[in-house]
Formats: sequence, C-alpha cells, structure tokens
Amino acid sequence: MHADADIPTEIQRTLTAFLDVQEQRLAEIGPELAEQVQAARDATSGGKRLRPSFCYWGFRAAGGDPERPILSAAASLEMLHVSALVHDDVMDSSDTRRGAPSAHKRFEALQRARSEASGAGGDPVGFGIGAAILLGDLCLIWADEMLHTSGFDAAALARASKFFDAVRVEVTAGQYLDLVAQASGESDMDLALRVLRYKAATYTVERPLHVGAALGGADQHLIDSLSAYGLPLGEAFQLRDDLLGVFGDPTVTGKPAGDDLREGKRTVLIAHAVDHASPVQLAEFERLFGRPDLDDDEIQLLREILQDSRSVQACEDLISERTAEAMQALDRSPIQDETSRKALADLAIAATSRHL
Repeated sequence: MHADADIPTEIQRTLTAFLDVQEQRLAEIGPELAEQVQAARDATSGGKRLRPSFCYWGFRAAGGDPERPILSAAASLEMLHVSALVHDDVMDSSDTRRGAPSAHKRFEALQRARSEASGAGGDPVGFGIGAAILLGDLCLIWADEMLHTSGFDAAALARASKFFDAVRVEVTAGQYLDLVAQASGESDMDLALRVLRYKAATYTVERPLHVGAALGGADQHLIDSLSAYGLPLGEAFQLRDDLLGVFGDPTVTGKPAGDDLREGKRTVLIAHAVDHASPVQLAEFERLFGRPDLDDDEIQLLREILQDSRSVQACEDLISERTAEAMQALDRSPIQDETSRKALADLAIAATSRHL
C-alpha cells in the first residue's frame, strides 16, 4: 500500500475481498448462509475505522514497511469490532446500528416475512436473536482468520497474537462488567471506570496500536509509550461516545436520540450524576432512567439533570485531561517516523472532538 493511501477505503476493499471468499466457502454448505454473509457485508460497511487506523499507524510507528500486508491484519480488528457490536446490540436490545436495523432486528424481519409468505409458525424474535449471535460468532472467527492469513511470518504473528488475544479477552470481560453494572440498578464510579477502560479504551486504541507495533517489530519501550498514549485517549474517546449517546444527533450517531438513557447505560456520566444530583433531581432521575418507553419530554428532563448536576461538564473536563495526557505521551514517545507521529496526533483529535 502506498504510504499516503486512504486507510478507511483500503480497509473496506480488504474486508470486501475477504467476504467474497467466505461467501464462496459458505455457499458450499447451503444457499441459506448467503443471509449471514450479506449481513456481515452490511455490518462491515461504514464506521470510523479507528481500530484498523490505530493498528496501521502503530505498525508504521515501529518502522513497519507500508508495502507489507498490514491492511489485512488491521482489517481483522474491524471484523472483531463488528462481532462485538452485533453481540452488544443483542444484549442491549438495540433496534438500530449506524442508522439501519441492528443485526437481530434484520434477521427477525427476514424470518417474519418468510413466515407470513409461507403461513408457517416459528418465532421471528427468537430467530433474529439466535441468527445475530451466530453472526457475531462468525465475525469473531473471521477476525482471527484475517490476522493469521494476512501474510506476515510466524514470528511477527506470534508477537501480535499476544495482544490480539488480550484484546478479545478484555473486551469480553468489559462487556460482562457492563452487564453487571446495568443489572445492579446502581451507579458506581469505580465500576463505570473499569467498564470504560476494558470495554472501550484498551479495545479501541491501546491494543490495536500494540498489534500493529508488534507486527512492525516494536521493542518494549515503544509498546509502553504507545500504552501511555493509547489508554488515556481510549478513555477520552469513550467518554465522548457516552455524551453522544445522550445528546448526539441521530443523523450522526445512527441511533435514536437519548437511546442510552432508555437502555439504562451505567456510564461515568451517569455515575457522576448519581453522586452529585440533588435529592429531588436524583429521585426524578431514578424514576425515569432505564425506561424503554421514555418520550422526548422525559429524555429532555434527564438531559437537564445531567447538565444541572455538572455531570456533562465533568465528562468534558475528563476528555480534555485524558486527551492532553495522551498528546504529552505522544510527544515523549520514541517514534522516529514523524509522519506516524502526526497521524496519531490527528487521530487523537478525530476520536475525541466529535460534535454533540
């Protein structure tokens, strides 16, 4: 790949080519599997491509040659991301993803149409959930295959696999912590911060950097410096995402306004509000928060409590602090390639400066 190529476009091309091969393989099992492949194609279209971008620039920061097969390896992290999103939407009962029906809703609609056409029975909702779980599993398997068939030698893949294995464990553990937080019905700042780190920060920035850098032959000093940059930046990214989940424009986020309030997401934003709201505000907040039938006025009331308790400002302050910490770490890092250093600085801005 040429050094100044458009990474998101090249990642899309790589994913499409990979799924072309998978479609042929699955067609030998049966034509029914075409639905899974098409769902995977749609799920891997669009998005910010942050994880493969961090992987690519981690590789370049370690002195990796851009003509090596880094794009295939980087694309494996996007496939991993899609796996996590599909499973996350099932667990959160989310109806939409990136402005389109979520995977389980997509499969539910397919089965309902089939049932209505044939007059047969069956449970479209159960089918949709089961099919989406299997799609997420397939994408997880494919992520591993994409990395290990990317074209790097065994030594490079062994170095990268340590971090690739770590990120899969960490994001799964972080997802479980998120389930625990939501099921508890209580907001705990320590738990919210651990979810922030393991469900988002390590998974979005730090480990993709590590995978790329390991493929490029990075030493431990560079790996550590990328952690010093990646962890705070990943936390800032997720804090911004949490604000967007409450205040974001649906045309930008691809999800209904205030969806995180309906789902009862126990984020750092919510934990701060519970700790700092007045007794009257807290009673009203707990009465409404997590109700799936919230109307626009109730969403607005919850937003006002988050503003008045200074929870929004607290998150903005944390975003600024974590981003500044990441940029200072980047300045101190031993990266020799200034193109990589600038690209990582630009990615930090892109990840944390999305508008509400």
